[in-house]
Parts: sequence; structure tokens; C-alpha cells
Amino acid sequence: MQSRTPPTRAGRPRSAAADAAILAATRAALVELGWSRLTLGDVATRAGVAKTTLYRRWAGKNELVVDAVAELFDELRLPDHGSLAADIEGVVLQFAALLARPEARSGLMAVVAEATRDETLRDRIRTSIVDRQKRLVLEGRARAQSRGELPPEPGPEEAARTADLIFDMVAGAVVHRTLVSAEPADEEWVRGFTRILLTGLATHSPFGGPALLEELGGV
Repeated sequence: MQSRTPPTRAGRPRSAAADAAILAATRAALVELGWSRLTLGDVATRAGVAKTTLYRRWAGKNELVVDAVAELFDELRLPDHGSLAADIEGVVLQFAALLARPEARSGLMAVVAEATRDETLRDRIRTSIVDRQKRLVLEGRARAQSRGELPPEPGPEEAARTADLIFDMVAGAVVHRTLVSAEPADEEWVRGFTRILLTGLATHSPFGGPALLEELGGV
């Protein structure tokens, strides 16, 4: 797993307090100024650090903003509510609540928009945010398998593909619901989404078919 920030120069120890102040200042600046007006100098002033302190840690604005957003996503935790469905509902509600925060919403939309023109930035988003948050899928699947709720995968390649697919489905649905459609991902929506995730759309399912789609209002 790659570190969010580049290694420091020899003889110059990192300050956790300075890092936290810089990342918090970055998020505040994004909310107030937006991506285009945000500068590293402004962040340094807000954080109360010298510009050299900031430049020793981040090479530029792209890296800094991604790490500021990634720190928010690292707050996500998979709850243990006793069943796979309840655990999924718990983490999806956390994710939706996180995306409702102005600093998370502004930061994520800014870096995703900018990444459409910057392959290096896309790679950093994938490494610092996406790949790190797949831990939630791996943890939840392992827990469900230990409970006997899910069978083991036939091999590591299949396990990796399944984890990627689950993450894409959950993250894609919640981001679209909250940031694109601007609709609430409340408990009712999350319950319906979780049922579709676990049972699919088969009409023979007690939770599938048109009634569920109508309940969800179109996922």
C-alpha cells in the first residue's frame, strides 16, 4: 500500500500536527475557494505553516488535495452488526453521511473532475482512495464467510475480481445517488439498495422485481 505523502528528506522529521493542519486547511480552502482558486500558498497560510513545510510534503496541488480527501475516507469503518446485510447498511450509511459533508463533497468532485484530464491524478486517486477503501469489502466478505453467509471464492484471482465489482457497485451507487442525483441516501434507500445487492433483480426473489425498483425510486 502506498503512502499518501512522499517520504521526507533525511534529518527533517515529519510533524503529525502539521500534516493534520495542512490537510484540514486544504479541505476548508476547497469549500471556500474551489479547485481553480486554491493555491498551496493559501493553504500554508491557513494552516499556519511555512510554504517550505508544505512543499517538503507534497509536490503540488493535485497530490495535496487527493490526500486531504483520502484522509476523510479513511474515517470509514465497517460495523459489526451480526449479519452481512446489517453490516453493509451500516457502512453505506456512513459513506452517505461522509459525502454529505461539504469538505468531502467539494474535494471529491474537484479531484474527479480534474482527473478526467490528468492520468497521473487518476492513478493517485485510485491508489490513495479507491484501493485503500477496498479494505471494507475485504473485511466484510471475510466476516460474512466466517459466519457462513458467503461461500469462499475458488481462487485469489476470482476473489480480487469479486471485491472490485462489489466496491464499484456500492461506491458507484452511493456517489450517484448523493452527488449526481442529489437525493438522500437515507435508511429506507440503503435497505432497498442492500437487498438488491444481496439478492439481485430476479423476479422470483422475495425482494426483487418491479415492487422493489419502485420502492427505490430508481437506483
